[in-house]
Amino acid sequence: MAHDTLEGLELLKNLDREELIRIIIDDAKNWLAHDGLWFQAVEKDHGLQAAIKADRDAWEKFTVIEARRIMERLGLSPGGGIKALTECLKHRLYARLNIQECIEVTDRRAVFRMNDCRVQSARKRKGLADFPCKPVGIIEYTNFALTVDPRIKTVCIACPPDSHTDEFWCAWEFTIGEGSGESYEKT
Repeated sequence: MAHDTLEGLELLKNLDREELIRIIIDDAKNWLAHDGLWFQAVEKDHGLQAAIKADRDAWEKFTVIEARRIMERLGLSPGGGIKALTECLKHRLYARLNIQECIEVTDRRAVFRMNDCRVQSARKRKGLADFPCKPVGIIEYTNFALTVDPRIKTVCIACPPDSHTDEFWCAWEFTIGEGSGESYEKT
Protein backbone atom coordinates (compact mmCIF):
# COMPACT_ATOMS: atom_id res chain seq x y z
CA MET A 1 0.00 0.00 0.00
CA ALA A 2 1.12 3.53 -0.65
CA HIS A 3 2.23 5.60 2.33
CA ASP A 4 -0.78 7.95 2.02
CA THR A 5 -3.18 5.00 2.12
CA LEU A 6 -1.60 3.75 5.34
CA GLU A 7 -1.95 7.19 6.89
CA GLY A 8 -5.61 7.30 5.87
CA LEU A 9 -6.26 3.92 7.48
CA GLU A 10 -4.52 5.00 10.67
CA LEU A 11 -6.70 8.11 10.81
CA LEU A 12 -9.83 5.97 10.55
CA LYS A 13 -8.65 3.66 13.34
CA ASN A 14 -8.42 6.61 15.71
CA LEU A 15 -11.91 8.03 15.06
CA ASP A 16 -14.80 7.49 17.44
CA ARG A 17 -17.91 5.54 16.48
CA GLU A 18 -20.07 8.62 15.74
CA GLU A 19 -17.49 10.08 13.38
CA LEU A 20 -17.12 6.74 11.56
CA ILE A 21 -20.90 6.58 11.12
CA ARG A 22 -20.91 10.13 9.72
CA ILE A 23 -18.16 9.14 7.26
CA ILE A 24 -20.08 6.04 6.13
CA ILE A 25 -23.25 8.10 5.53
CA ASP A 26 -21.29 10.83 3.75
CA ASP A 27 -19.52 8.28 1.55
CA ALA A 28 -22.88 6.75 0.60
CA LYS A 29 -24.24 10.21 -0.28
CA ASN A 30 -21.14 10.94 -2.37
CA TRP A 31 -21.51 7.62 -4.20
CA LEU A 32 -25.19 8.32 -4.93
CA ALA A 33 -24.40 11.87 -6.10
CA HIS A 34 -21.78 10.52 -8.50
CA ASP A 35 -24.21 7.86 -9.74
CA GLY A 36 -26.79 10.56 -10.51
CA LEU A 37 -24.33 12.99 -12.08
CA TRP A 38 -22.84 10.52 -14.55
CA PHE A 39 -26.37 9.40 -15.48
CA GLN A 40 -27.46 13.01 -16.09
CA ALA A 41 -24.35 13.66 -18.20
CA VAL A 42 -25.07 10.66 -20.43
CA GLU A 43 -28.76 11.61 -20.63
CA LYS A 44 -27.89 15.20 -21.63
CA ASP A 45 -25.52 14.11 -24.40
CA HIS A 46 -27.25 10.95 -25.66
CA GLY A 47 -30.83 10.87 -24.37
CA LEU A 48 -32.74 9.02 -21.66
CA GLN A 49 -32.76 5.59 -23.32
CA ALA A 50 -28.98 5.64 -23.84
CA ALA A 51 -28.49 6.68 -20.21
CA ILE A 52 -30.75 3.87 -18.99
CA LYS A 53 -28.84 1.37 -21.14
CA ALA A 54 -25.52 2.60 -19.72
CA ASP A 55 -26.99 2.44 -16.21
CA ARG A 56 -28.16 -1.15 -16.78
CA ASP A 57 -24.72 -2.11 -18.07
CA ALA A 58 -23.04 -0.55 -15.03
CA TRP A 59 -25.46 -2.11 -12.51
CA GLU A 60 -25.12 -5.51 -14.16
CA LYS A 61 -21.51 -5.56 -13.01
CA PHE A 62 -21.60 -3.35 -9.91
CA THR A 63 -24.39 -5.23 -8.13
CA VAL A 64 -22.38 -8.48 -8.38
CA ILE A 65 -19.26 -6.75 -7.01
CA GLU A 66 -21.28 -5.20 -4.19
CA ALA A 67 -22.96 -8.51 -3.27
CA ARG A 68 -19.64 -10.38 -3.26
CA ARG A 69 -17.96 -7.77 -1.07
CA ILE A 70 -20.86 -7.75 1.38
CA MET A 71 -20.84 -11.55 1.55
CA GLU A 72 -17.09 -11.57 2.14
CA ARG A 73 -17.38 -8.97 4.91
CA LEU A 74 -20.18 -10.97 6.56
CA GLY A 75 -18.40 -14.31 6.10
CA LEU A 76 -21.15 -15.71 3.87
CA SER A 77 -20.70 -18.20 1.04
CA PRO A 78 -22.95 -18.33 -2.03
CA GLY A 79 -26.02 -20.50 -1.53
CA GLY A 80 -27.19 -19.06 1.79
CA GLY A 81 -30.79 -18.74 0.65
CA ILE A 82 -33.35 -16.11 1.53
CA LYS A 83 -31.88 -15.49 4.99
CA ALA A 84 -28.49 -14.57 3.50
CA LEU A 85 -30.14 -12.36 0.87
CA THR A 86 -32.21 -10.40 3.39
CA GLU A 87 -29.09 -9.86 5.51
CA CYS A 88 -27.02 -8.72 2.52
CA LEU A 89 -29.72 -6.25 1.43
CA LYS A 90 -29.27 -4.45 4.77
CA HIS A 91 -25.61 -3.78 3.93
CA ARG A 92 -25.93 -2.20 0.48
CA LEU A 93 -24.57 1.32 0.00
CA TYR A 94 -27.97 2.91 -0.39
CA ALA A 95 -29.37 1.05 2.61
CA ARG A 96 -27.66 3.81 4.60
CA LEU A 97 -29.71 6.47 2.78
CA ASN A 98 -33.08 4.92 1.91
CA ILE A 99 -35.78 3.42 4.07
CA GLN A 100 -36.25 -0.21 3.09
CA GLU A 101 -37.68 -3.35 4.61
CA CYS A 102 -38.07 -7.06 4.03
CA ILE A 103 -41.52 -8.38 4.82
CA GLU A 104 -43.17 -11.79 4.61
CA VAL A 105 -39.79 -13.45 5.16
CA THR A 106 -39.67 -17.26 5.24
CA ASP A 107 -36.98 -19.78 4.27
CA ARG A 108 -38.39 -19.80 0.72
CA ARG A 109 -39.67 -16.25 0.16
CA ALA A 110 -39.19 -12.58 1.02
CA VAL A 111 -40.68 -9.34 -0.22
CA PHE A 112 -38.30 -6.38 -0.28
CA ARG A 113 -39.76 -2.88 -0.38
CA MET A 114 -38.04 0.45 -0.90
CA ASN A 115 -40.29 2.63 1.21
CA ASP A 116 -38.38 5.87 0.77
CA CYS A 117 -35.98 6.20 -2.14
CA ARG A 118 -33.74 9.25 -1.91
CA VAL A 119 -33.69 9.68 -5.71
CA GLN A 120 -37.46 9.34 -6.17
CA SER A 121 -38.27 11.53 -3.16
CA ALA A 122 -36.02 14.30 -4.50
CA ARG A 123 -37.79 14.12 -7.86
CA LYS A 124 -41.17 14.29 -6.14
CA ARG A 125 -40.10 17.38 -4.14
CA LYS A 126 -39.04 19.03 -7.42
CA GLY A 127 -42.40 18.23 -9.04
CA LEU A 128 -40.84 15.74 -11.48
CA ALA A 129 -42.33 12.44 -12.58
CA ASP A 130 -41.06 9.20 -11.07
CA PHE A 131 -37.74 8.13 -12.55
CA PRO A 132 -38.40 5.01 -14.69
CA CYS A 133 -35.85 2.80 -12.93
CA LYS A 134 -37.54 -0.57 -13.51
CA PRO A 135 -35.25 -1.72 -16.37
CA VAL A 136 -32.24 -1.03 -14.16
CA GLY A 137 -33.90 -2.49 -11.06
CA ILE A 138 -34.61 -5.80 -12.77
CA ILE A 139 -30.92 -6.21 -13.63
CA GLU A 140 -29.77 -4.90 -10.25
CA TYR A 141 -31.96 -6.99 -7.95
CA THR A 142 -31.81 -10.14 -10.07
CA ASN A 143 -28.01 -10.15 -10.24
CA PHE A 144 -27.62 -9.23 -6.56
CA ALA A 145 -29.90 -12.12 -5.53
CA LEU A 146 -28.25 -14.59 -7.93
CA THR A 147 -24.84 -13.68 -6.54
CA VAL A 148 -26.03 -14.43 -3.01
CA ASP A 149 -27.72 -17.66 -4.11
CA PRO A 150 -28.11 -18.84 -7.74
CA ARG A 151 -31.39 -20.56 -6.82
CA ILE A 152 -33.18 -17.29 -6.03
CA LYS A 153 -35.83 -16.08 -8.44
CA THR A 154 -36.58 -12.36 -8.53
CA VAL A 155 -39.98 -10.92 -9.40
CA CYS A 156 -40.68 -7.23 -9.82
CA ILE A 157 -43.92 -6.48 -7.97
CA ALA A 158 -43.83 -2.78 -8.86
CA CYS A 159 -41.15 -0.29 -9.84
CA PRO A 160 -41.48 3.06 -11.64
CA PRO A 161 -42.78 3.66 -14.21
CA ASP A 162 -45.29 1.15 -12.74
CA SER A 163 -47.91 2.61 -10.46
CA HIS A 164 -47.26 1.97 -6.79
CA THR A 165 -48.87 2.78 -3.48
CA ASP A 166 -47.67 5.59 -1.23
CA GLU A 167 -46.21 2.90 1.07
CA PHE A 168 -43.27 2.14 -1.24
CA TRP A 169 -41.48 3.18 -4.41
CA CYS A 170 -40.60 -0.32 -5.56
CA ALA A 171 -41.13 -3.86 -4.34
CA TRP A 172 -39.44 -7.13 -5.24
CA GLU A 173 -40.29 -10.73 -4.44
CA PHE A 174 -37.48 -13.23 -3.93
CA THR A 175 -38.21 -16.96 -3.87
CA ILE A 176 -36.31 -20.20 -3.90
CA GLY A 177 -38.02 -22.86 -5.92
CA GLU A 178 -37.20 -25.50 -8.47
CA GLY A 179 -34.50 -24.78 -11.04
CA SER A 180 -32.12 -21.86 -11.27
CA GLY A 181 -32.95 -18.27 -10.50
CA GLU A 182 -34.46 -15.92 -13.01
CA SER A 183 -36.27 -12.62 -13.15
CA TYR A 184 -39.67 -11.60 -14.40
CA GLU A 185 -42.50 -9.18 -13.80
CA LYS A 186 -45.79 -9.95 -12.15
CA THR A 187 -48.64 -9.39 -14.59
